[in-house]
Amino acid sequence: MHELIRDITLCILFAWGLGLLAHFSRQPLILAYLIAGFCIGPFGAGWVKSQESISVISELGLIFMLFMIGLEIDLKKIVRAGRVILFAAGGQLLGGCLLGVLFFIGIGLSLGGGHFDAIYLCVACALSSTVIIVKVLYEKRELDTLPGRITLGVLVLQDIFAILFLAVQPSLANLEVTVILLSIGRVAVLVAAALLISRYVLPRLFHQIARRPELILLGALAWCFLVAETAERLSLSREMGALIAGVSLSTFPYALDVTAKVTTLRDFFITLFFVALGMTIPVPGLSVIGLALMIAAFTVVSRLVTTFTPLYLMKQGLRASLLPALNLAQISEFSLVVIQTGVSDHHIAAETANAASFAFVVLAVLSTFVMTRSDEITRWAIGPLKRIGLRDLDHGNGHAEESHEAGHGEARRIVILGFFRAASALLAEIERQAPVLLEQITVVDFNPNVYQTLLSRGLHVIYGDISSADTLLHAGVGKSEMIILSVPDALLKGASNEKLVRHVRTLNPTAMIVATADLLSDVGELYAAGASYVTVTRLSDAHELFTVIEAAQAGLLADKRAELDLRLGERREVLP
Repeated sequence: MHELIRDITLCILFAWGLGLLAHFSRQPLILAYLIAGFCIGPFGAGWVKSQESISVISELGLIFMLFMIGLEIDLKKIVRAGRVILFAAGGQLLGGCLLGVLFFIGIGLSLGGGHFDAIYLCVACALSSTVIIVKVLYEKRELDTLPGRITLGVLVLQDIFAILFLAVQPSLANLEVTVILLSIGRVAVLVAAALLISRYVLPRLFHQIARRPELILLGALAWCFLVAETAERLSLSREMGALIAGVSLSTFPYALDVTAKVTTLRDFFITLFFVALGMTIPVPGLSVIGLALMIAAFTVVSRLVTTFTPLYLMKQGLRASLLPALNLAQISEFSLVVIQTGVSDHHIAAETANAASFAFVVLAVLSTFVMTRSDEITRWAIGPLKRIGLRDLDHGNGHAEESHEAGHGEARRIVILGFFRAASALLAEIERQAPVLLEQITVVDFNPNVYQTLLSRGLHVIYGDISSADTLLHAGVGKSEMIILSVPDALLKGASNEKLVRHVRTLNPTAMIVATADLLSDVGELYAAGASYVTVTRLSDAHELFTVIEAAQAGLLADKRAELDLRLGERREVLP
């Protein structure tokens, strides 16, 4: 017991120290934790040698990590997942696994006889890192963009796929239809029981203890370990039970409260898991490094092929098809969980597991770099893709008249450059107050959903990247009378309002240019760049909030809300 406490102390100290280095060097924290484990483990300095300590630390970390992953899976979002996300995820998972089996068998890995290296690797390579993707997309403010939503939707469905694999994983050595059905049946029973209890029993209990934070936390942990141990008794695994416990809690009213209270504990044990995993990684030989590089290369290539293809075939355009493929091009932390379960059941060779861990580290670093520059990479790739014959949405389908309907030809009197919520609200307002004006408007944007929706409503829309000089030139903005930039700098890719104003002013010296300022200090710079008028959204927001305060003080808040509800009901916005 004393040895376990000492080992955990070493884990935390080294994880914190190397975590600080990773933070200041802008590297993934997971990489720091893996290196920390290697440094103090049997293959490093040898300060932690007890296999029992490593096993206990690793299993606790796994249970907590899967419990939190389950808490963050939103079943409602899966049910509401759009056709595009379902097809993209289906194509990526099925295509990735099929290519994976063919590739890994082709390089000589086993698939049978008690050794399932090829199966584990193809499943591991089909999953992407939720931790890395969400962190980078959040920092880039791209979670709510179309590529961001597609990426997150695919991630959620990947988690469901992993759950199904973990259900049959213990029976891989005896994989028959009856065994598969029995495993799925056990999972179904456990899931049904967990969902029923979390739906009808737990909310009442948690409601009674809602004012006792320590009991909320203790209750969540008790539920996690109860379902985990029940899963073990059903010949499943504690890890899968923890995942089901999390998913069941994600559906009940106190999910956010539980998540907030368990997050700190989750981070502690996830750190321990990755440190413990680092302890199991030996100094790599050339064969392990070679296999790791092949796994990493296969993951990137297969993700690009299996994600880009279904999105492109569903007419999402080159950009919206490429960005999710780039976002998803790494191996998941969940993949390491899958690999570790295979090692525990002696389904996969230690050398293969080590190579998968090294591939994870390589891709964690590279994908972070690629995602931060994904817009630049996408712009660079679109040209070559067009040259090899892939058509973007701005090509129509080849017929002159339909090409014109698809937005070709010069822009009209009023041009809206970039289309997000402010532009959506503007069009709805014009449609309500002056619908004739819609015939004089052109929208330029590269969101395929916006493009198709505006076309279906009869508006003139040009598919293109507004940060590209060629797009603005060929769109004919030089002959327009008014040009509106309604997208704030925080959401613009490869440009800013100031740069766009300067460029548009060069193309069109006489047009009225309306720009948007994020900061008050931006207003003067935009006027100096050539803007005719600058909108500051915080001013209109402040005015609206002040009228709400006045209505509340006068006892008229219900009337004001009814007025707003009436206005909302009359609107037909492109972006909800």
